[in-house]
Amino acid sequence: MNGLRTIAVASGKGGTGKTTVATNLAVLLARQGHAVQYIDGDVEAPNGHIFLRPDITHSRCVTVPVPTVDSSRCTGCGRCGQICQFKAIVPVKSSVLTFEQLCHSCGGCLRVCPVQAIEEKPLDIGRVDIGRTDGPDFVQGTLRIGSVRSVALIRAVRTHAADRGVVILDAPPGTSCPVIAAVRGVDFVLLVTEPTPFGLHDLKLAAAMVRHLGLAHGVVINRSGLADEATEMFCRGEGIEILARIPDDRRIAETYSNGGLILDVAPNLGDIFSALARRLLA
Repeated sequence: MNGLRTIAVASGKGGTGKTTVATNLAVLLARQGHAVQYIDGDVEAPNGHIFLRPDITHSRCVTVPVPTVDSSRCTGCGRCGQICQFKAIVPVKSSVLTFEQLCHSCGGCLRVCPVQAIEEKPLDIGRVDIGRTDGPDFVQGTLRIGSVRSVALIRAVRTHAADRGVVILDAPPGTSCPVIAAVRGVDFVLLVTEPTPFGLHDLKLAAAMVRHLGLAHGVVINRSGLADEATEMFCRGEGIEILARIPDDRRIAETYSNGGLILDVAPNLGDIFSALARRLLA
């Protein structure tokens, strides 16, 4: 195996088939005898478990520190509000208001309080589940309903990445902060797109993002055969290699809708993923 170890599967928009590619690629590599771990980093809507059906063996709650103010000790100096760039702690007359979901857990307010009136308490932001499947090892993060701390949870999920074999990281869609937290530092980013105007528009954004991060990347065209020309022209112009084309096939949609693996639908689909795996690892 080459030095390529952590492969993030990302997309500029949702619904392009990112999880389909990630789960099927992980299963195929496991069937080929590789040690594989699938990580679902799309913590706001994890759905890799639908296709991999893991046996969860361990779960842990993830918390982040947020400030709490002892009003009996607070002097109302206002320094905590001055240092906070996110308005997560705001002195108002004789009290101090805290907004937990705005806090970035930097600890600055604790350090500038002259009377030590601020302490930290844990805020539950979600959980990490770890388990086994018939093929790859399995890790997923699930953001707590009402929480906006997806970046912190993604970072916690990534601490469970295996130190051997191949890690397939299913990233969130888009190009915002959660995606950057998921893909930063990986060995390769596989950008899954669809040959539609929206798909091409968001592929351009995703390609610009990974290029800005200095990450090696390639493209998979899902539902190929509809109108690939514009996507192919963009990839040629940007020097991005198209690593695989998954055909627009009703059987794929039916299999996906039933929570199945498209690898098992037809021999040509298995061949497509085998060729993709060879190109990624060779």
